Amino acid sequence: MSSFRSVILCADDFGLADGVSRGIVELAEMGRLSATGAMTNMPGWRRAARSLMPLRDRIAVGLHLNFTAGSPLGPMPRLAPSGRFPDLKDLLPKALKRQLPGGEIAQEISRQIEAFEEALGHAPAFVDGHQHVHVLPAIRPALIQALNARGYAGRVWLRDPSDKAMAILRRPIGRSKALIVKSLARGFARSAHAAGFRTNKGFSGFAPLDLSVPAARVFEEAFSKLGAHPLVMCHPGYVDDELRALDPALESRVEELNYLKSDAFRDLLEQRGLRLVPRPEAS
Repeated sequence: MSSFRSVILCADDFGLADGVSRGIVELAEMGRLSATGAMTNMPGWRRAARSLMPLRDRIAVGLHLNFTAGSPLGPMPRLAPSGRFPDLKDLLPKALKRQLPGGEIAQEISRQIEAFEEALGHAPAFVDGHQHVHVLPAIRPALIQALNARGYAGRVWLRDPSDKAMAILRRPIGRSKALIVKSLARGFARSAHAAGFRTNKGFSGFAPLDLSVPAARVFEEAFSKLGAHPLVMCHPGYVDDELRALDPALESRVEELNYLKSDAFRDLLEQRGLRLVPRPEAS
């Protein structure tokens, strides 16, 4: 096919555990990913960051802003009095009720950005959020302000985890979750653009994160009904003891990893005339 459609394929959770980071690096080396988001508050980030350096010209490496896994990089006596971040089920209602401590949020955003810059020596290519927390009230404006304070407008892009309702409705896998996130992300792209940040247009990849749906089906659907500048998220990786202690998504990560390495995935991209790119292309 002479013309190709561009799409970002972004692996979440780099740094969550060594097995996850290793799987992401392997896929990037094969050209089967075009972006990954790093959890810079996790111990695994400091161990694995160096492995991304040879890949800088091949994939976009961004910050996977995190307020729901592991520990903050500094004291957060109101949000994380135990020294551990709350679960999403506890964070979300506080965010929607505008009860998050804005000062603590802003300081932790700065710490996670700085941890990225210290490890790799440059700004993140983009910012998204673990469990999409970057679009939540209090976190959203603090993130945009922190990036603007560093002069990153026009240099860093932001991930919009929403899509057109019709596209979501035509993808049955993960549809309910996609609609919820779309609602939470309402106005996010508008705020980002007003502040000078580009975003993707079109988002997919919601999946049950278990073995109830084969990875092939997940990706066949995710790479359908694509938006103008689309992004597909994924969660590949190897399972190790560290991951077992941190995250419920286990075997599905291995299945995604194996599928993305396969000839079947390469053929899917070719058949649909898709090429993986590291950033939203200009209109």
